Amino acid sequence: MATYTCDKCNMAVNASCAHCDTPLENTVLTKDDGSTVQVSQCPEGHGKIKSPLCCGQDMTCSL
Repeated sequence: MATYTCDKCNMAVNASCAHCDTPLENTVLTKDDGSTVQVSQCPEGHGKIKSPLCCGQDMTCSL
């Protein structure tokens, strides 16, 4: 399961899919301009989310 952590306050979040209760998996999405965005996605194909925010910044997840 992907665990996102705040670099400022050390808050941590685990996420699972509300449709199938499967833990989300961390991955990287490559945008059309070549830049990347870290996301968590449902391995069953129910979608993906961008990393959550805490302390005004994106939380990080180790790949």
